[in-house]
Amino acid sequence: MTPPNAAHAVDAARAGRTALRLAALLTGVGTLHFLVPKSFDAIIPAELPGSPRAYTYASGVAELTTAGLLMTPRTRRLGGAVAAALFLAVFPANVNMVRLWWDKPWPMRLAVIARLPLQIPLITAALQVSRSS
Repeated sequence: MTPPNAAHAVDAARAGRTALRLAALLTGVGTLHFLVPKSFDAIIPAELPGSPRAYTYASGVAELTTAGLLMTPRTRRLGGAVAAALFLAVFPANVNMVRLWWDKPWPMRLAVIARLPLQIPLITAALQVSRSS
């Protein structure tokens, strides 16, 4: 039987590795918001008030900030909770992308549809980081 402190250390180490993977993903995508903003502007729901570019930049800042929280052990617990909230917050844009790409060739449609359920393991992983860090 594993002592309780050892089990917690294993969970914390696993959460640390997961946090770094999520941070890498968020760093990459957050950076793309500034390098190729037009592709992100295009999926911002038109029903939202204001400029799509403002949402693109704001979500890029949020992703990069969240990555920073996840990379730092002292803020990792908060980073996990923020990442889960962020993955939930961007879900409407992913749904909107499916709507907008419905007339694209079927492989492209399939790719954007397949992205939707992938939010679930991202949210689950972020919550695990928050609980175990």
